[in-house]
Amino acid sequence: MKSTEQPHPWGAPLGIGAFAARFGLAPHVLRHWESVGLLSPARDPAGRRRYGDADAVRVAAVLRGKAAGLSLDTLRALLGAGDARARQALLRGEAEALRHRIAAARTALALVECARECRHEELAACPHFRDAVAGPRGAAVHAADSLHAH
Repeated sequence: MKSTEQPHPWGAPLGIGAFAARFGLAPHVLRHWESVGLLSPARDPAGRRRYGDADAVRVAAVLRGKAAGLSLDTLRALLGAGDARARQALLRGEAEALRHRIAAARTALALVECARECRHEELAACPHFRDAVAGPRGAAVHAADSLHAH
């Protein structure tokens, strides 16, 4: 008789030390995440935490979310949202915030690249750098130019 049951990817449930090590985390991080409602591992008869597949998915989601700049509060709301509409509303706001952070990072990268390639002794004298700094709020740079034009 062939079993149709899938093998457990993590093997038997793991204790906190082994589970944390799989993710490169310290055990206290998992305890903290549990205290703020991100995790709720099973307990063995002695009360020790036992982490399984569902916990691994949640930890991976938290790590990815944190890497994207999401707060633990947002991640708790996201992972706990049983209502698809509530989750979608939350994610719309987070997607917009991420778009703003990405745009700011692209602007910062363009400024760094401009400065890196500049051959002027004084960076503030470089017209390309001045344009990059001015960006959409160029009025401040142009106002400073007009003050010195007199």
